[in-house]
Amino acid sequence: MSTKTMEKLQYISQGQTLAAQKDNILKALDAGVKWIQVRWKGAHQAYVYRLAEQVKNVCSRYGATCIINDHTALAAAVDADGVHLGLEDGSIDAARKLLGPKKIIGGTANSFTDVYQRITENCDYIGLGPFRFTKTKHNLSPLLGLDGYENIIGQVRQEGLSPIPIFAIGGIAHLDDIQQLLQTGVYGIALSGSITHNPTIVSSIHKILI
Repeated sequence: MSTKTMEKLQYISQGQTLAAQKDNILKALDAGVKWIQVRWKGAHQAYVYRLAEQVKNVCSRYGATCIINDHTALAAAVDADGVHLGLEDGSIDAARKLLGPKKIIGGTANSFTDVYQRITENCDYIGLGPFRFTKTKHNLSPLLGLDGYENIIGQVRQEGLSPIPIFAIGGIAHLDDIQQLLQTGVYGIALSGSITHNPTIVSSIHKILI
């Protein structure tokens, strides 16, 4: 398992404008989130850079981790705490060479084959999903459900693969979902819409994740 210390709750930012992104992230931080993933698909790179730079500074004041979705070079430019890469994004190895050994590098997985790939690539954590349907992300991969998580994590154990923090992601809408997902063996969860629309839920989530 990665030796890096990781929070068990990650907030993936939402918002169509720079102001909305910042507002949602600040509300999440004020509610107690300690790990922000800056994700702003389709925005002009200059705006994403400005957001990443500002969020990195805000996270430092809150004592929170700040990672950047997709953009390894941007993560390096703003000295973020790391990057999260989808399966179609740049390689984990290239990100490691650019960011160095101390930064967090996460990778998306949708199946056991993907998880195996991510473990062999030596990323620090895996975002595995989607749990169920969500409007937050386009072109969703097949839904895993609880059975999917149980099967994949069971295969990781059966194959004797190195344990790695796995975060459930995608369509996690209820506190009961979190409790049930933890029972499958996931390390933590990554949420977007639930916290964006109801930041006060964070305190209840922390109680479950303890």
